[in-house]
Amino acid sequence: MTGPYEIPAEMREFAEKSVQQARKAFDGFMGAVQKSTATAEETATSAGMGMKDASSKAVSYAQDNIAAAFDLAEKMVKAKDVQEVMALQADYLKSQLEAVQEQAKELGETIKSAAQPK
Repeated sequence: MTGPYEIPAEMREFAEKSVQQARKAFDGFMGAVQKSTATAEETATSAGMGMKDASSKAVSYAQDNIAAAFDLAEKMVKAKDVQEVMALQADYLKSQLEAVQEQAKELGETIKSAAQPK
């Protein structure tokens, strides 16, 4: 018998499968995005190389951030109670804030470098 804050096993299993299916779909989408980006990069001129690098980084950051969200979802569906869910959410928010700050710094440096005359 489940307690008032426990998730029934059937619902947990369904949620886990849903997260796995969504991650697979996302991975397939990102594979297509990366292939498309690689094709575009092959045709980039030297003047556009800096912006190509910035674009590649932006795609990579988006992929990393969404993967982190999927990781959180997988952990949350396995959580034992509301307190664990809240702790997972707090850890995720802290790590994502740090990641986004670092990503913004790196992307800014890349764009600044690309904008400077060679």
